[in-house]
Amino acid sequence: MPRNIYPVSTFYLFVVTRDNFRNSVSSRIVQKSCRIRFQTDDAHVFSPVFCVAVLNFFPVPVSDECLSSDGRRTGICLNTYECRIQNGKSYGPCALGFGVCCVFTASCGDVIENNVTYFVSPNFPAITREPSSCELEVKKVAPDVSQLRLDFIHFSMGQPNRRTGVCESDTFVIAAGTDREFSVCGQNSGQHIYFDVEDMTEPVTIVMNMSREHTARLWEIKVTQIEFQQRAPSGCLQYHQDGRGVIQTMNFAENGRHLANQDYTICMRQAEGMCSIVYEPCDENSFKIGPAVAPLADDAGGSGESAIGEAREQCSDKIVMPCDSEEFLSAEGFSTSGLCDLLHCGNSFCSPGETTCRIESSTTPFNIRVMFGPAVREESPEDNLGMCLKYEQQPCVS
Repeated sequence: MPRNIYPVSTFYLFVVTRDNFRNSVSSRIVQKSCRIRFQTDDAHVFSPVFCVAVLNFFPVPVSDECLSSDGRRTGICLNTYECRIQNGKSYGPCALGFGVCCVFTASCGDVIENNVTYFVSPNFPAITREPSSCELEVKKVAPDVSQLRLDFIHFSMGQPNRRTGVCESDTFVIAAGTDREFSVCGQNSGQHIYFDVEDMTEPVTIVMNMSREHTARLWEIKVTQIEFQQRAPSGCLQYHQDGRGVIQTMNFAENGRHLANQDYTICMRQAEGMCSIVYEPCDENSFKIGPAVAPLADDAGGSGESAIGEAREQCSDKIVMPCDSEEFLSAEGFSTSGLCDLLHCGNSFCSPGETTCRIESSTTPFNIRVMFGPAVREESPEDNLGMCLKYEQQPCVS
């Protein structure tokens, strides 16, 4: 009696999983057929090969950043559900369309618990004018988070005391514990800072104290948690990673004044193949750190740069710049060079009598230290605008 052979049946079982592995950025499908064959009418064999087709439907790259669809903000790639329950907002797809670019914002009274979050003023982008105190906390998302980077996309608060540089009515303060804090006020859009949290287990606090009435305030601060491998060098409050750019002291603005009680280092990452760096003023009025420097009274018998140099050492507000040589351009267009000064203060980046100059340094690492002391005396704000310098790294010469 001939055996009846029946068609082969194929079944697929799809299991939806969430991939929690950090490096998973795309969906994966693994499938095999599962067969059942009935061999005869009176004797059939049930012979399945059990198989699962796995559809990784919600890949979640927990540390992968994405760009929002409007191009303005950085988000974290999550699935739609996770974005919603974490109070984020979806801005376009990511992970081949299986996730969304989830952007997080926080304001007064909130707690930041994401890799990237935007701290915004109340009613942003509307102006805030009423006096108040605004505080939020930042919790580390992982033990290996070593720093917070704060990018001041928009930052406008009340100005410091115009005569002393002290932040009196409005102050931004970031603090960790009792011995680690940094504070600013005024106009700081475009600035950034790194804040060390390597050994911290308690949340970091950010406080905006605003006591003056009828003062326009607006801020949008990108708070990024930085793992140890990507951290800025130790001791750098600011870290510029481009081969050329602009560096400014805090509150450098037309109606601004450099702040008192500031002591920090601005660092520039040394690019490959570059061996020196050149600094020059942004314009002829972009270096104003105190009144013009004159020789000390007890050095009246001295002359030239030595007397000026001794006077610079007495400046309570100054910048310290490791350097090798200084190039001057006279009004007639002639160029001369000589040894540069380590300390700079007064109303000109250049030496007395020079209007244009460039300072070159091959001392590594590339950095400038800002040292603005306490408000020991009242001075004209026009003489204390602060510093704006252009920098450009120079290639090695064999």
